[in-house]
Amino acid sequence: MKLPVLNAEGKELRRLDVDETVFGVEPNQSALHQAFVTQRNNQRAGTAQTKTRGQVQGSTRKTRMQKYTGRARHGGIRAPIFVGGGIAFGPQSRDFGQSMNKKMRRLAIRSALSGKVADGELVVIDELTFKAPKTKEVIRILRNVGIQRSALIVTGGPDRTVLASARNLQKTKVLPAAYLNVADMLNHRHVLMTEEAVKVAEGLWGRKGPTPAPAVETAAEDAPKRRRAKAEAPAPAAETAAEDAPKRRRAKAEAPVAPKAEAAARAAKTPKRRVKAEAAPAEPVTAETPVETAAPKPRARRAAPAAKEPPVVGKPRTRARAAKPPGKPEAAEKPLRRGSGQATRPARRAKATAEAAPEEAPKPRRRAKKSDAGEG
Repeated sequence: MKLPVLNAEGKELRRLDVDETVFGVEPNQSALHQAFVTQRNNQRAGTAQTKTRGQVQGSTRKTRMQKYTGRARHGGIRAPIFVGGGIAFGPQSRDFGQSMNKKMRRLAIRSALSGKVADGELVVIDELTFKAPKTKEVIRILRNVGIQRSALIVTGGPDRTVLASARNLQKTKVLPAAYLNVADMLNHRHVLMTEEAVKVAEGLWGRKGPTPAPAVETAAEDAPKRRRAKAEAPAPAAETAAEDAPKRRRAKAEAPVAPKAEAAARAAKTPKRRVKAEAAPAEPVTAETPVETAAPKPRARRAAPAAKEPPVVGKPRTRARAAKPPGKPEAAEKPLRRGSGQATRPARRAKATAEAAPEEAPKPRRRAKKSDAGEG
């Protein structure tokens, strides 16, 4: 894609080849709108603040009784309907910032530049140089290149002279190419860019490096070279291994025997099982050597556990009562206590008493007759 390059007098000098991925894509309206809204919202300070009725200074006492006055019911004097009261639903300080991913930002800038080129509102000039800040020079250059309304002047890098020359013009803004943005391009009718600014824009938002050739054409051109290289390739590794087999066997047979010190060191590092196996040299096996097959040792059987004797079922054992030492006087029988349970077995107590004293049992008392009692 080529764009005309003009000089300060408005004459075409040459045509500049530009990157189509930056100046020739189809504009994406959704990305442009989102980028514009995001940038404008991020420019808002969000510091507006009003006081509600709870933040205004004043009394909260009820002004009059709720009923029987014929007037409206009211609470404190700081209600929003009173003079000096709080603000209802006023602005509060907050952050209006929005975020946008990098791919969409780049797409929005490319869409804005491509839209300006498609509408014929992008002008490329060879250079902008001033010996001293002169506003008249900027006005003359803008009229020569055909810009009558608002313009965004884009330079390759920060230029103080150009900025000082154009800052007094209304609807005119100067920006370095690295600070190019969607909002400024959409807010101005024309965009005036220098050749240096075009190159900076291609480096920032264009594709990296030249486009490689298609893979199909390269494969078709390199086919004869690949066939020639395959024919001249050396023999595969399998043939080489077959040729070198006798040499490897001869070298193995002629290898020197390791000294004793090395053998001892190797034996120290070798596990015990391996050393034991290597200690006994194996006799060469020939056709006449008898082959002895050792019978497998019988596996020792574990003795069956002895059967447990069944427990004897019978009367439970009773402890033998210790005999009382002779000559020791018997303790006097304690009186029965009420509620001790001893009074419930009178027969057993009487039997024990009879065995303890085998002498004469006391004779029963003779009951007195009534006649005897009357006589006495």
